[in-house]
Amino acid sequence: MRLEYFELVDRSVHLSVADGVVHAAARVPMQSPIFEGHFPDHPIMPGVLLIEAMAQTSGWIILALSKFERMPFLAGVKEAKLRNFVMPGTDLLLTAKVLHEGSGYVKTQTQVLVEDAPTCSAELTFRVLPFPSPVFKDMVQAAARRVDFPMELVADGAGQ
Repeated sequence: MRLEYFELVDRSVHLSVADGVVHAAARVPMQSPIFEGHFPDHPIMPGVLLIEAMAQTSGWIILALSKFERMPFLAGVKEAKLRNFVMPGTDLLLTAKVLHEGSGYVKTQTQVLVEDAPTCSAELTFRVLPFPSPVFKDMVQAAARRVDFPMELVADGAGQ
């Protein structure tokens, strides 16, 4: 996880296009300038960044569903619940499941688990549009390689 660059997912753990589900993992860094202000002598991961991590996780299943032909943009956050503080060094398991897809929008149910305990959750809505440019699409595909996204499942339609 590189907070300063908004790279909040470290690796893809599981993807099922058929089930509309993705699992990802991330480790909150021990050091980050963000913790200098949030909060001095009591660093915790900002809730807005936990929501962004869930959004990025959702993005991977949405990209898979569109075979990397369309880009998800976060459009809404509903029912967000932040149950516990997340400290530096914490391992996160992020999950997202597609609830609805249609009319250029996708809704997902997301959550973050820490040691198998629900830590935060939200229902997220995304507007799904063509990539703004080929360069942008290339950057997203490079990010997919960085997190070990299983592109072969998207390419061959296996979905598991």
